[in-house]
This record gives sequence, C-alpha cells and structure tokens, in this order.
Amino acid sequence: MDSVSSGFAALNSAAAISSGSGTQDPQLQFSALCGLAIDEFWQTAEAGPVGLGKEELARVLLTVGFKYNYGMPPGVSATRVQIGAFWRSLQLRDLALAHACALGCDAAWQQFMATYKEPLTQAAIGITGSATLGHELADSFYSSMFGLNDGERRSPLAYYSGRGSLKGFLRAALAQRHVDHHRRTYRETSLPADDQTPAPAASASPAPDLLFRLGDSLKATLGALDPEERFLLSSWFLDQRTLLEISRTLSVHEATVSRRIGRLTTRLHKELLANLQASGMSLAAAEEALGTDPRDININLRAALQTSQSAAFSEQGVPAEPERI
Repeated sequence: MDSVSSGFAALNSAAAISSGSGTQDPQLQFSALCGLAIDEFWQTAEAGPVGLGKEELARVLLTVGFKYNYGMPPGVSATRVQIGAFWRSLQLRDLALAHACALGCDAAWQQFMATYKEPLTQAAIGITGSATLGHELADSFYSSMFGLNDGERRSPLAYYSGRGSLKGFLRAALAQRHVDHHRRTYRETSLPADDQTPAPAASASPAPDLLFRLGDSLKATLGALDPEERFLLSSWFLDQRTLLEISRTLSVHEATVSRRIGRLTTRLHKELLANLQASGMSLAAAEEALGTDPRDININLRAALQTSQSAAFSEQGVPAEPERI
C-alpha cells in the first residue's frame, strides 16, 4: 500500500513540477512523498548560509527525484522509505551550493569561489598544458557557470543532480568546455599527426579500469579500519543515525563523535589518494577519480564496513545494533 500511495503522490508531484503551475507548496509535496520534513535536509545541506530557502531546496529535490525515479528502475514505484533514502544519498551540501549559485545568491558564489577557484584553475592549467591558456580557460569557465546572458540567468550548475560530487561535475564540465573550444577553433584546420595539444573529453560513464582501481582501493582502505571506525562510518553514512544516537551507543559526547567522523573522513580521503597513486595514477587523476558516483563502483560498502564489527563491539561490551531496514 505504501508503494501504491507514494506512486500516486509521485505522479502528482511530477505533474506539478513539470508544468510549473502546481499550487501545492513544494515542502508539502516533499513531505507527502517521504513522510519527512524538509527541515532535516535543509540543515544537513547547510542551505541557509548559502542563501537557499527550504522551498527552493524542496523543489530541487523533487525535480531530481522525479528525473531519476528515486533511484528505482523505470516503471517501479518507490516507497516512502526508498524515496527518503534516495534523497539522503545525494550530496546535499554540494547540491544546495550549486543551486544557490544557479539562482545568483552572493553568499553561495563567495563560498563557491573560495572552495573551487584554485583547484579548477590548476586543473585548467593541466588540461591546456599552459599557465596562460589555463587561466583563460578557467576565467571563461567561471563566467559560463555564472550563467548571466542578456539579463537572463541560465547557469549549468542548475543541471547538477547531487548524485556525484560537485568537484567531479565541475572538472568534467571544465574538460568539456576545453574540448568544445578546441573543436570550434580548429574545425576547419587539419591537425598534424604529431599534434600533442591535450583535449580530454568528459566521458559519460567511468572506464572499467578506473572503476576496478577504485573498488580495489576502497576495499584496501576500508579493510584497514579498526572496528570502531567501521561502526562510525556505517552508522553515520549508511544507517543515517544522528550524532546523539551514535554517542549513546559509544558512551561519549556528541562533539567527540563529530570530531572523530571528521578526522576519519579526512584520513580516508588521503589514504584513498595514496592507494590510487600506488596503482599507477597521478595525483590529479586520483583526485578526479574520487569524484566518481559511488553507485558506479561494484562494491558492497555495508558488507565491507560491517566485517567483524559485531564481534569486536561485543568484546568491548557495546552491543551491536541490528541493521535498519
């Protein structure tokens, strides 16, 4: 019954979204679909500081959910739980930042430039093989992302879905912009056989070799974690438990849990980069590889994180909690 009712709700929301004339508040549509309030997602996305309102975030999530059928195969209606899980799986902070920028919010653009200007400029230099050309490519790229043309704003950031990292989306868009410029410039000029001008294309899907390396690196990195670290990652990222719930299980303060998760994710990022470089990748290629959508990688993260977890926590006197469904 839940699947049927949420299916009808999804159809009604889709009609309102696509027509742009729906009278129902996006926040109410959001809650009707998943049984959750937009407030939780708005806070997790840190949308307030970048100038994105709750109604705007709800509209973005509804649009993304409808476009990808909430992560379900075509023709299959998602339940409320599945819809909520799909929205939670998105890169919510990146999504809020990108769409706030697309709407022209000054606070969002300040954060965007502070976070991405330097790495994107370096990536542009790497793509063009020239500091001068790299800066020119980066400058034109920022202008295109701003999206203001003849007084009308049409930013490519509005197409970001949050299913992969914003950094990966931007690097792919940057590479594609260079390719497009290269094609326009040399459309009527035959290139010599020994031309070495780099013109990388943004592939629609990751290469199998890249996915294989990523999978191996993830297995090696997660396999080296101790039981408590696995518990933290599984509880926070997979089970969507709150800091309070985790702190009660571990008998520590919420702030302690937050610091541990922060340090752990930073360390995992460095270790993944190191493992990818050990497999033969350059640092730049490894960083770009980490922007791959996790769902493209053939690895069961829950199984990898829960290995020996129950036994280890039982030995420490902390009961292992059953997996949430």
